[in-house]
Amino acid sequence: MARLVLEHLAKQYPGGHWALQDVNLDVGDGELLVVLGPSGCGKTTLLRLVAGLEEPTAGQIRLGDRPVRGVPPRDRDVAMTFQTPALYPHLTVAENLGFSLRMRGVPRRAIRHGVIEAARLLGIEALLGRLPRQLSGGEAQRVALGRALVRRPGCYLFDEPLAALDARLRLELRIAIKRLHQHRPTTTLYVTHDQEEALALGQRIAVMLQGEVQQVGTPEELYQRPANRFVAGFLGSPPMNFLPGVIVYEAGTAWFESGPCRLALGNPAWARLAGRPLVLGLRPEALRLGSPESEGATFLRGRVTLAATLGDRAEVEIALSDTLRLVARVEAASVPPPGATIGIHVATAGALIFEKDGLGRRLDPPG
Repeated sequence: MARLVLEHLAKQYPGGHWALQDVNLDVGDGELLVVLGPSGCGKTTLLRLVAGLEEPTAGQIRLGDRPVRGVPPRDRDVAMTFQTPALYPHLTVAENLGFSLRMRGVPRRAIRHGVIEAARLLGIEALLGRLPRQLSGGEAQRVALGRALVRRPGCYLFDEPLAALDARLRLELRIAIKRLHQHRPTTTLYVTHDQEEALALGQRIAVMLQGEVQQVGTPEELYQRPANRFVAGFLGSPPMNFLPGVIVYEAGTAWFESGPCRLALGNPAWARLAGRPLVLGLRPEALRLGSPESEGATFLRGRVTLAATLGDRAEVEIALSDTLRLVARVEAASVPPPGATIGIHVATAGALIFEKDGLGRRLDPPG
């Protein structure tokens, strides 16, 4: 195992496009760090630079105690798994698993031991004699994971390995990867665009946008204290609700006003930002549906425009006005019908305030 450090890493392609700009990451020895972001944000480019498949325009990559910029991929002690398995079609599963060891001249007995151990950890012992064409998509991806596992590298690189699988198989392999890392903690950089996958797997998550890292932290830190509106909206299902408006101060209370909506903020220190254009962020679980006759400083009224039941829970869209809508996550048993007028009790203690311009930096109450 080895610590992976990226220092001021940048990559510019011909034509002037910057795929990465000043990326700094420190992946601890044995840590699983997930790189999360939308398509085109530079996630795969980052992995390819670490693997040595491309060279950075600027910056340094350190694996363990040594810089590896300019070091050929075969000498970097990394193993990479891609979105598609890319197995050798003429080799059996066992031969695919042991191929890299055979190329390194590892003795046959040691190869067999490594192959059997990897197959056991991934639950594919019964597949060792099959050819890739005889495997399902999930089985083939398990073999691809095992091919990386059997090498015992200093660093694993995963490039959206579950993206091409159906929902059930993604869940199964997500659990398998989690168990593998618990059984054999190895420095791992895992790339995905799936925020649920990132929250489930990552000990820490690095959120990227347009080639830049927006925030690095534990899943809890990113969910509860996102650095900006982009991170807040990217993590969470359904996404965070955003209401543009201003803060006003009346009779010792700071209020957030957005169109016809008015909510009392718990901390009077927010009054120092009165009159400034801001955005209020509310998680769907911070909204509780009730009677439209209710009243209070953290109460809104609206009309149900859409309701979708998802097993034991439901997502309800509520129109507060012609232009303002909120999505609430509630128990399936309490879903009101479309068109109903309802009350919304808002837990403003968990609300977040963001700047309106740019990426919308999260603001803390003025001290």
